Amino acid sequence: MGTLRGWQHRTPDTGHRTPDTCRPSAGPPVFGLSPEWVLSESGTPVADALVLSHPEQLERLRAACPEAAPTAVLAGDPCFDRILAARPYRDRFRRALGVREGQRLVVLNSTWNPESLFGDGGDQDVLAALLPRLTAELPADEFRIAAVLHPNTWHGHGPGQIRAWLDRARRGGLTLIDPLHSWRQALIAADAVIGDHGAVTYYAAALATPVLLGVAPLDGLDPRSPLAEFVREAPRLDPYAPLRAQLDGLFTAYAAPKGPAELTTSSPGESAALLRRLFYGQIGIPEPEDPALLDPLPLPPYEPPLRTAPLRVLTRLAGPAEITVARYADPRHEPDGEGDAHTAVHEDTLDPGRLALADVILRHGAPDDPRLGTPADWAAEVLARHPHCALAAYVTGPGTCTALTRAGALVRIASAGVDPGAAASALHAWLAAGKSLDELRHHGMTVRTGVTAHRVQVTPVR
Repeated sequence: MGTLRGWQHRTPDTGHRTPDTCRPSAGPPVFGLSPEWVLSESGTPVADALVLSHPEQLERLRAACPEAAPTAVLAGDPCFDRILAARPYRDRFRRALGVREGQRLVVLNSTWNPESLFGDGGDQDVLAALLPRLTAELPADEFRIAAVLHPNTWHGHGPGQIRAWLDRARRGGLTLIDPLHSWRQALIAADAVIGDHGAVTYYAAALATPVLLGVAPLDGLDPRSPLAEFVREAPRLDPYAPLRAQLDGLFTAYAAPKGPAELTTSSPGESAALLRRLFYGQIGIPEPEDPALLDPLPLPPYEPPLRTAPLRVLTRLAGPAEITVARYADPRHEPDGEGDAHTAVHEDTLDPGRLALADVILRHGAPDDPRLGTPADWAAEVLARHPHCALAAYVTGPGTCTALTRAGALVRIASAGVDPGAAASALHAWLAAGKSLDELRHHGMTVRTGVTAHRVQVTPVR
């Protein structure tokens, strides 16, 4: 994920070099810059060239280990250069994560030591407790939640254990981002980052993305480093206070610090040329005439949220054919808000017993899936099996679903903006209020999620 040379040394436990036999530094050891890291047992530099991204790192290297300073080469940051080059494609990266109009993407990030946001996987760790609260407390159609965990976290605990720990949040709509190939794209797409003292959080600050620190340990950081300064000054998240108010405050009052943007690299966009010049110089052969280029960031696979946790839905008729909708995934308590409440449950919910109490039952699938029959066949089967259910909606695409009402009306719901499941709940609220489908056939309805209004077409299906 990139290395920030602001860490003090902690003996790694995943196969990294352990420089316990090298000459100790005079002060607190600095990760990557102290004699323990850059000198051999004989006192000579271990590398012919030590690549740094900014002159401030060279200054700290000279202070920590002057013997290694002659090997230092300023060559920028190729990881950050790839991020900068891909920023024009932000909207595509957001669409790849299923972020909709009016939604804010909140990315949680954790580095890999016990003081990180994820910690060591114990019950008291911040992230494991925070993620299901985010998916439960934040309205699903106003916020999109994703998490980037350091590759060593996945390696140390194993993918199965990570997914088991975060199962409730995942069923509530959390997406776990590929920690090798897609984390940069998620960072570009993010509206806010909740993180720690790791490199990904610092890169977010360098992009001027609003950042909240869920944990902020300083013991493992070089106090002179830009990373330590950032951790000291960045706003904090209170993991035990209501989350919506803290995020709203962050979006309203955040002031991007200057340090990360200025000190991540002294040569933005130039690392490929600088590094190639260094490499060919080390080999002793001339450079190719073609320009040095970095691989562009690929477009990630389409990963929209799949919420199989029961949704508590608050609705209110706000005007002629206008319905406000706020959906909360598996909340511990009844959500605050005005209007009527109902429950929408995905057919693949973990507890099938919740389907017996559902007002709306949802399913996602292809319209021609032979296992389920047609959307109309599936919906009829669901209503026959669950007599309490008032509406069954088969979601066939990012903006479409087919819904069958208890009265037997089959309709196609279509919208370019709102989640089809939210539109289905809006239709249920409209009918539950005694309104008729005839009023929607010509002009459709408006579904409002937060401050965003979405036009939705409701078409009868024969």
